[in-house]
Amino acid sequence: MCDDPNAIMMFAAGFGTRMGALTKDRPKPLIEVAGKTLLDHSLDLAREISPNAIVVNTHYFADQIAAHLSGTEAVLSNESPDVLETGGGLRHALPLLGRGPVFTTNTDAIWKGPNPFSMLRDAWQPDEMDALLLCIPRDHAIGHKGNGDFLIDNDNRLTRGPGVIYSGVQILRTERLEHIQDGAFSLNLVWTEMAKDRRLFGLSYPGKWCDVGTPDGIDLAEDMLEDRDV
Repeated sequence: MCDDPNAIMMFAAGFGTRMGALTKDRPKPLIEVAGKTLLDHSLDLAREISPNAIVVNTHYFADQIAAHLSGTEAVLSNESPDVLETGGGLRHALPLLGRGPVFTTNTDAIWKGPNPFSMLRDAWQPDEMDALLLCIPRDHAIGHKGNGDFLIDNDNRLTRGPGVIYSGVQILRTERLEHIQDGAFSLNLVWTEMAKDRRLFGLSYPGKWCDVGTPDGIDLAEDMLEDRDV
């Protein structure tokens, strides 16, 4: 089995409820920031590393995402009738992604700095890692409330606790997904097992990152891109 990640899973199936009225008639990935949809911001970063496959999962307003991506290289993984969460959604898409580790990414953040996929690929050590999460120091995170998700030690291993923020982008081995019985489940379940085995790692992002989970995040992301104070 290949140990190098060569496919990208993009999560775009959620309901976007924190966006309020903005997602009453469209899915969150099609909300625009600086004249470009959130989905296209993520796709542009993904294309820079020339992956073998880009898979986008859909559920809420799936027809709109399908129309938006028509004619592109992206392949759709539709979740019906129920949304499967991150873990179930990734497992459902595995036939489209192929074998070996995969990148996964949320589609509700804006980046300013190095390409997150390139950074992870360069730091990936398959003999030691089952997952490598790109993490944001709290002073580099814009629009995010909370005390962080993980503690990162001197060897870059992750444990749960207030510290760095998970960015939504990672490289993940997928074998553990097959052992979970639930149809819908979070990737938090596999991270917990990886952490117990000391195979969950993190990488700190040196640039800026903006969480666009709420309407306020749109203005914050645009200010960040324009080098305005945020």
